[in-house]
Amino acid sequence: MQKTLVQNRRARFDYEILERFEAGIVLKGHEVKSVKQGGAHFTGAYISISGGEAWLQHFHIAPYEHATLDGYNPEQTRKLLLHKKELFKIASALDTKGVTVIPLECGLDKGRVKIQLAIAQGKKLYDKRDTIKKRDLKRHIETSLRD
Repeated sequence: MQKTLVQNRRARFDYEILERFEAGIVLKGHEVKSVKQGGAHFTGAYISISGGEAWLQHFHIAPYEHATLDGYNPEQTRKLLLHKKELFKIASALDTKGVTVIPLECGLDKGRVKIQLAIAQGKKLYDKRDTIKKRDLKRHIETSLRD
């Protein structure tokens, strides 16, 4: 991805990333403009697989301010474009207990909106505490080096 537009920052804290994929997303013109202006967020978004296709659920795209839309649902289900091998790999990973597929970031690649998604496993509470300790230690070291 050349330019990142939206990041799911909470995902890296809550999940251990096992494998990453990049997928296209089916959007309408006004949705693309809204995403490029920063009118999207991943709060509560997840990926489901049904009927041999991947779907992005609850990805919020705000209505484009210059579009006249009637009955627009900002959190509608959107189709993800993946190769069959990738789709099969994701579907087989979902059969494993404790594994899920989450969106990581949304960005532009050669003018097209792409979604980076990952097969992830939920972190335990002690893993999260370890992450917080490492982050605090790194922050402390950086501030002491500046002084």
